[in-house]
Amino acid sequence: MNFSVLIFFINTITQIFIWVVIASSLLSFFLPPYHPVREALDRIVDPFLEPIRRLVPAAGTFDFSPLILIIVVQVVARILIAIFLSLS
Repeated sequence: MNFSVLIFFINTITQIFIWVVIASSLLSFFLPPYHPVREALDRIVDPFLEPIRRLVPAAGTFDFSPLILIIVVQVVARILIAIFLSLS
Protein backbone atom coordinates (compact mmCIF):
# COMPACT_ATOMS: atom_id res chain seq x y z
CA MET A 1 0.00 0.00 0.00
CA ASN A 2 1.29 3.45 -0.90
CA PHE A 3 1.16 5.99 1.93
CA SER A 4 2.77 8.86 0.03
CA VAL A 5 -0.41 10.96 0.03
CA LEU A 6 -0.83 10.47 3.76
CA ILE A 7 2.84 11.33 4.39
CA PHE A 8 2.47 14.46 2.26
CA PHE A 9 -0.67 15.40 4.25
CA ILE A 10 1.14 14.92 7.58
CA ASN A 11 4.07 17.04 6.38
CA THR A 12 1.78 19.79 5.12
CA ILE A 13 -0.36 19.96 8.26
CA THR A 14 2.76 19.91 10.44
CA GLN A 15 4.36 22.80 8.57
CA ILE A 16 1.17 24.88 8.59
CA PHE A 17 0.71 24.31 12.32
CA ILE A 18 4.33 25.22 13.07
CA TRP A 19 3.96 28.49 11.12
CA VAL A 20 0.74 29.25 13.02
CA VAL A 21 2.57 28.72 16.33
CA ILE A 22 5.41 30.98 15.18
CA ALA A 23 3.00 33.67 13.96
CA SER A 24 1.04 33.53 17.20
CA SER A 25 4.23 33.88 19.24
CA LEU A 26 5.57 36.78 17.21
CA LEU A 27 2.27 38.64 17.04
CA SER A 28 1.95 38.46 20.82
CA PHE A 29 4.78 41.01 20.95
CA PHE A 30 3.15 43.48 18.57
CA LEU A 31 -0.64 43.13 18.72
CA PRO A 32 -2.93 43.69 21.69
CA PRO A 33 -4.58 40.54 23.10
CA TYR A 34 -8.00 41.48 21.69
CA HIS A 35 -6.91 42.00 18.09
CA PRO A 36 -8.99 39.71 15.81
CA VAL A 37 -5.98 38.10 14.12
CA ARG A 38 -4.30 37.36 17.41
CA GLU A 39 -7.52 36.02 18.92
CA ALA A 40 -7.97 33.67 15.96
CA LEU A 41 -4.42 32.34 16.20
CA ASP A 42 -4.68 32.00 19.98
CA ARG A 43 -7.87 29.93 19.61
CA ILE A 44 -5.90 27.50 17.45
CA VAL A 45 -2.65 27.38 19.43
CA ASP A 46 -3.64 27.88 23.08
CA PRO A 47 -5.29 24.47 23.61
CA PHE A 48 -1.94 22.89 22.75
CA LEU A 49 0.16 25.38 24.72
CA GLU A 50 -1.80 25.31 27.99
CA PRO A 51 -0.77 21.77 29.07
CA ILE A 52 2.86 22.62 28.31
CA ARG A 53 2.61 25.87 30.28
CA ARG A 54 1.28 23.94 33.27
CA LEU A 55 4.23 21.52 33.14
CA VAL A 56 7.02 23.96 32.28
CA PRO A 57 6.95 27.25 34.18
CA ALA A 58 8.04 30.44 32.45
CA ALA A 59 11.73 31.27 32.84
CA GLY A 60 11.48 34.89 33.88
CA THR A 61 9.85 36.78 31.04
CA PHE A 62 10.55 34.03 28.49
CA ASP A 63 7.90 31.48 27.57
CA PHE A 64 9.45 28.38 26.05
CA SER A 65 6.15 26.56 25.53
CA PRO A 66 5.88 27.45 21.79
CA LEU A 67 9.36 26.04 21.20
CA ILE A 68 8.52 22.87 23.11
CA LEU A 69 5.26 22.54 21.16
CA ILE A 70 7.09 22.86 17.84
CA ILE A 71 9.59 20.18 18.87
CA VAL A 72 6.81 17.83 20.03
CA VAL A 73 4.83 18.33 16.80
CA GLN A 74 7.91 17.60 14.69
CA VAL A 75 8.77 14.48 16.70
CA VAL A 76 5.21 13.14 16.47
CA ALA A 77 5.10 13.85 12.72
CA ARG A 78 8.41 12.06 12.16
CA ILE A 79 7.26 9.06 14.18
CA LEU A 80 4.03 8.85 12.18
CA ILE A 81 5.91 9.16 8.90
CA ALA A 82 8.38 6.46 9.97
CA ILE A 83 5.49 4.14 10.85
CA PHE A 84 3.83 4.70 7.48
CA LEU A 85 7.12 4.24 5.63
CA SER A 86 7.72 0.94 7.43
CA LEU A 87 4.26 -0.26 6.44
CA SER A 88 4.74 0.42 2.75
